[in-house]
Amino acid sequence: MSSGTVGQWVLLSYRMPREPSTPRITVWRKLKRIGVAQLGDGLVALPADARTREHLDWIAEEVLEADGSAMVWLAQPASLGQERQIAQGMADARAAEYDAVLADAEQASALPEPERMRVMRRLRDELRRIHRRDYFPPPQRQAADRAVARLHPEHRATEEETA
Repeated sequence: MSSGTVGQWVLLSYRMPREPSTPRITVWRKLKRIGVAQLGDGLVALPADARTREHLDWIAEEVLEADGSAMVWLAQPASLGQERQIAQGMADARAAEYDAVLADAEQASALPEPERMRVMRRLRDELRRIHRRDYFPPPQRQAADRAVARLHPEHRATEEETA
């Protein structure tokens, strides 16, 4: 997000039948996985670029296939303050996810190496998933990345040598 101008956002407005619930749940999980900002019931937003537009176009198709209605919009918030509020909400959601990874990494640091390595691989995968939906990286991102990197035996050996 630039510091002085309001950016373009891609919005998905959708409605789905209550029953069957499986398609509705599937759509919600996909929206959560890509890190949308929930603006209201059936209205989500992402910063506009080719990738986010494509994601929301695909999800709109799924909604239509499930006998729902969906429209994808390109829009700008009316003010920079509104845009910052949306971006801050998205950053706060990612910060909570990074905090969880950081806590898991800190707990894993005391584990024996084989278990620590399993946790490290799982947390690296989790970080990759979070990074893909992290449009406004919070400070917690670097802390979580470093904590997971410290689980690797080579990193631990380097730290012990410099201590």
